[in-house]
Amino acid sequence: MNITLREAMPADEPFLFEVYASTRSEELEGLDWDENQKHAFIKMQFLARERIYPKVDNRIILLNGCAIGRILVDRTEAGIRLIDIALLTEHRNAGIGNHVIKDLIEEAAASNKALNLRVRSGSPAMRLYERLGFRTTANDAVYSEMTWLPPVATS
Repeated sequence: MNITLREAMPADEPFLFEVYASTRSEELEGLDWDENQKHAFIKMQFLARERIYPKVDNRIILLNGCAIGRILVDRTEAGIRLIDIALLTEHRNAGIGNHVIKDLIEEAAASNKALNLRVRSGSPAMRLYERLGFRTTANDAVYSEMTWLPPVATS
């Protein structure tokens, strides 16, 4: 598996929307909306989210050179925040997200920074994050805040 990242460009917006929409389809299945209403709602949320994070590291995840997902990361002096990682449906549960997140953990460890994220409570992704060493640090009605901390140096 050759997994690489490249910077997202404005021309990637249709692909980024496709990835985003693929993560929201299950949520909207129970609603009594037609496909046009669902598409409009998802597009509105997608565009709003894109405006919220204009200055973060926005990368396309490539598998053997083909775009299959996206990762958004915010790096500050205080720590690293995984804002989003999403793969097209057909590439989920194949170890790709695990690989990309492990690289981010290595970066956090090398810089001695905490790595934080928010995940929908009860999401299957929580098990992956727990296996990778993240611990739940806060909860609200919808999301769980999870943190990975670098190992404490011993003398």
